[in-house]
Amino acid sequence: MDSPPINRLIKPFIESLAVEKGYAANTCRAYRHDLEEFVGIVIRQMSDGRKSHLEDLRAAHIDGLTFREYLGGLHKKNKKVTIARKLSALRSFFRYLVKQNIIRDDPSRMILTPRQEKAIPTYLPVDDMFRLLDSIKTDTLLGLRNRAMFETLYSCGIRVSELAGLNVFDINFSSRVLRVLGKGSKQRIVPIGDKALVAIKSYRKRLEKEKRLPSQENGPLFLNKNNGRLTTRSIARILDKLARACGIIIPVSPHALRHTYATHMLDAGADLRIVQELLGHKSLSSTQKYTHVSIDRLMETYDKAHPRK
Repeated sequence: MDSPPINRLIKPFIESLAVEKGYAANTCRAYRHDLEEFVGIVIRQMSDGRKSHLEDLRAAHIDGLTFREYLGGLHKKNKKVTIARKLSALRSFFRYLVKQNIIRDDPSRMILTPRQEKAIPTYLPVDDMFRLLDSIKTDTLLGLRNRAMFETLYSCGIRVSELAGLNVFDINFSSRVLRVLGKGSKQRIVPIGDKALVAIKSYRKRLEKEKRLPSQENGPLFLNKNNGRLTTRSIARILDKLARACGIIIPVSPHALRHTYATHMLDAGADLRIVQELLGHKSLSSTQKYTHVSIDRLMETYDKAHPRK
């Protein structure tokens, strides 16, 4: 029996990622976009001037040559990291089709992922990080909130989405830990420092006084002007404005504070696997990119100190 058109196979595949593998909604959305884009490009490649329709394309029509032509087009407009992501989505999709007995052979298996350029993560030196935090004025409710948010971000190294998702009851002040809901809805516990805890207490105390919000009630930890949950975009805008105001030249994003946290922890001698756990990284290789600073500093010290270089 003839298999369904390939565009109709994308939806059940995406559903399997969410249900069986626990992929996050953003990841599923990115995979769907990449697959739909691929199908559209292949349709145009195969049309050869004829009018073609999505319903005409079957998975069995796609071979290694189709992939090479597709990749040729990608290399003209995309960075290597983007191409690698698109290939990852396609490989997962075609492996799924093989498992479902829709196709016999995986045409993506012979396609090599482009060699990645190792980008050095943006991070702030300790002095700049402290200067940024200390520059946040705390004479207003919003100032107290901003200080508490970015003390927490630097203290815990959590993602901005995890920060935005924090609720009041996610903090255990006596144990000095946060409960974080990370990628794939996985929970983890991370330590939080005293400065961040003090900043949060000050903010919530002022919030209770000004907004008359009960302190023992659960809800978003950090609120916007309308007492709703802050978005990740709003947090990024606030941080960018604060960084510019205190004279930091390099672009500073919430993710840069996560990079800064990891770099400073490793610089101070923290074990790589412990940092991996704290960051919520599935793979150790995701954490290893932060060792560059420690290695650079080690080599600099070696060059200066060793008598026989």
